[in-house]
Parts: sequence; C-alpha cells; structure tokens
Amino acid sequence: MKNESLLGIHHVTAMTDDAVRNYEFFTNVLGMRLVKKTVNQDDIHTYHTFFADDVGSPGTDMTFFDFPNNPKGSPGSNSIYRTAFRVPNDAALEYYRDRFDQFEVKHDGIQNLFDKKVLPFEEADGQKYQLVSDENNAGVAPGKPWKNGPVPEDKAIYGLGPIEIHISYYEDFKQVLMDVYGMKLVSEEADVALLDVGEGGNGGQVILRKDESGSARQGYGEVHHVSFRVADHETIKKWEAKYNERGMRHSGNVDRFYFEALYTRIGHILIELSTDGPGFMDDEPYETLGESLALPPFLEERREYIEAQVRPFDTTRSK
Repeated sequence: MKNESLLGIHHVTAMTDDAVRNYEFFTNVLGMRLVKKTVNQDDIHTYHTFFADDVGSPGTDMTFFDFPNNPKGSPGSNSIYRTAFRVPNDAALEYYRDRFDQFEVKHDGIQNLFDKKVLPFEEADGQKYQLVSDENNAGVAPGKPWKNGPVPEDKAIYGLGPIEIHISYYEDFKQVLMDVYGMKLVSEEADVALLDVGEGGNGGQVILRKDESGSARQGYGEVHHVSFRVADHETIKKWEAKYNERGMRHSGNVDRFYFEALYTRIGHILIELSTDGPGFMDDEPYETLGESLALPPFLEERREYIEAQVRPFDTTRSK
C-alpha cells in the first residue's frame, strides 16, 4: 500500500442532545477549542460542531451532530464504544481528575490500560470518553494545546487518542483492519487487541474488544463514525479504487470543503477516510475561529434560510 497508508486518526463524530451544553462542556471543562460551528452538510437543519486543538490540526478534532428529536442511544457491542483524548503526561491526568471532581463530571479514576495511564469519564448524555497520558508515548505527533483556553497549556488536551471499538465478530473485524487498512497488531490479550494506525502511538491506535452483550442502539450519547487520516486528494482516490477492486460499497469521494472524505461500512461500523487538508483556517481568522456560523461556499447562498432553521447560540470568546 505504498503512498496509501493511513496516517493516524483524523476525527471522531458523535451525536449530542444539546449543542449548547456540549459546547460548554468541551470548552469550559475539557479545554478544547471550538474551531468550526457549521451545519451537517447532509442535513442543513442540524449543527455540526468541531472541537480540536489551537488551530484545528488533523487528528485532534471531536465533532458533533445535534439531530432534532434524536432518541437516546444505548451503549453495547458492534459500536465505536469510547473516544480518547491525549494529554501530555501523568500529571495532566491528575489535574483533570481534580477538575472533573470540581465540575462534578462522572469519572472512574486513573487506571492502567496497555501499559499507559488513562482516565475514563462521561458527558452528561452518557457519551463515553477517556484521557490517555502521553508520558511514555511515541508515534503520531500531537497537536497544539489551546493557547487561550481555561486549562494550562502544559496540561491541556492536544489530540485524539486510541479509538475503542466493541464488536461481536471480533476475529473477522480484526482481520479487515489489518488486511484492508494495514493496521498492525501491537498487543493482544483475552479478546482485546491494540492495533497501530500509521506511525502508531496514542494518536494512531485502535482498541478492539470482543463483546457479545448485544448491539448498541444509535442515538445521542453514541458515536456516529470514526475517520482516519490520508495525505491528499490523490491518496483518497487510490482508496476509492481499492474499495472498488475489493467489491466494497462506498460513498465515493465527497468534498466537505474543510477536507475530502470517503465512507464505507465494515459490518456495523461506519469508517471514513479524510484528507489532512485544506483544514479549518481558510475561511475564518485564527482569533475568531468557531465564533460565527461558517458555511462552505456551496451552502453560502442558502445562509439566510439555514440561519432561520438552526437555533443560534453564542460562541464568542474573543471579546
């Protein structure tokens, strides 16, 4: 797969029941920057918010759909079960543990997972996350912590960590990750595997668990899809051809303006491949990223209608 290799995790997209509460949690508690407030390009009545590092680097953004009347999901097998965020070291985990106590965030305390320290926690809607320490990490480089955020830069979240997938058809799914996507098995024990994506490390790993407890139900509080990084347009077109050769159904290349995307479904799991560019910095100044409703050029002519459909909320921080 020369020149087709995945580079790491690009983003994770989940569903929220409340875009405002979700914004306040991610900015004021987690200290991640809202780098884009836009709409779901496939459902323009719905917000799509992007939280990332200081400049919206690929591999750092957690994004949310705010679907109206979306029922509450339930966790279980055959789902992207938990998203992780990277912090610089073990001391940062201790900082966030105390911060979570201060803000009454449900968490499970600092634990060990595959020889790294993690801090599992939940949002109010039940969405499952964990912080992972980069103390002894190597591999995919992190992003840049939010300079003007509420968390000190030497403690702040600066990237996505390992994506945890629960699956009932564990062996088959693991084989697809290795055969199709070129992931490398790093460690395996008692029906749980750690696989490297690209340069690996916390910014390029998947945790795969065998889980026969019954399938999750999609809804708010659950993950919608995961995306992995590819370099550019030429690479994503190679993946499109690769899917065709393997007889895999896919979306075709989709221009999302901020990146190009290619979607396919492996069993129950929606997997996206996304280009690293153009990124989030071209249509808004650095100083006011995420403060206005940003629309790609092909939706700009419908701005008045869209603004009448989505309820406004204030994300101004540059006052």
